[in-house]
Amino acid sequence: MSTTIDPAMNAARPAGRPRSAGNRALGVAKMQLINKWTFLGLPGVILAASFILTLAIWAMIPETATPKYSGAGQAIMWYFFALGLQSMSLTFPFSQGLSISRRNFFLGTVGLFAVVAACIAVLYVVLGYVETASNGWGLNGQMFALGWIAERPWPTQVFFYFVVMMFLFLLGFWGATVYKRWQATGLMTMGISFAVLAVAAVGLVTWQGWWANVWGWIVTLTPLSTGAVVLGLAVVLGIGAYLTLRRATP
Repeated sequence: MSTTIDPAMNAARPAGRPRSAGNRALGVAKMQLINKWTFLGLPGVILAASFILTLAIWAMIPETATPKYSGAGQAIMWYFFALGLQSMSLTFPFSQGLSISRRNFFLGTVGLFAVVAACIAVLYVVLGYVETASNGWGLNGQMFALGWIAERPWPTQVFFYFVVMMFLFLLGFWGATVYKRWQATGLMTMGISFAVLAVAAVGLVTWQGWWANVWGWIVTLTPLSTGAVVLGLAVVLGIGAYLTLRRATP
């Protein structure tokens, strides 16, 4: 039986048996993982370094009845913005050289980092439970089991962490896609547009005297409702990124 070479997977397969869209997207995910240090190694280093440094700082603080708080444990979440930038900038030109469709590149890339975000979200919840059981790592600290989130059921915690990381990832991915499509001019135009919309929204709320209602709504937000809002924004970013990617050039 004759064979052809699949450029996305760099492996032989029987001729006349085209790969499904799911398999092609999986091939893109595997291609992204060529940069294991960038996409997996650095997040692990960030998490470990922030954890160790925070414990060292806590150890130098005298014991008090008040817990020692730190947001350093969530540093890896903010790295997802950089992951979005890099997954587009580093891999998209290479994918086009292999004739991978933009649709499959988007599905494979977003799918991969959705799995990574889900795994890290579960890890956060597990570390939060360990932190609570160990009295804040023996130092009366709170780094992962932050009260507003940790007091909720574990599925809500996983959902919240997951959607925040995907929002940051898609924000970075869309930014890099806009740059590929329209270069610095496009990024500047997008930034100015968002700034104008924000100022207009503040002006409208002030003009209508809605601030009491706005603050009243904010204080009623829970991790679940906040996560739902962030999920909606992430979906908008994903749609914008995909539509922009369809016209982007390597």
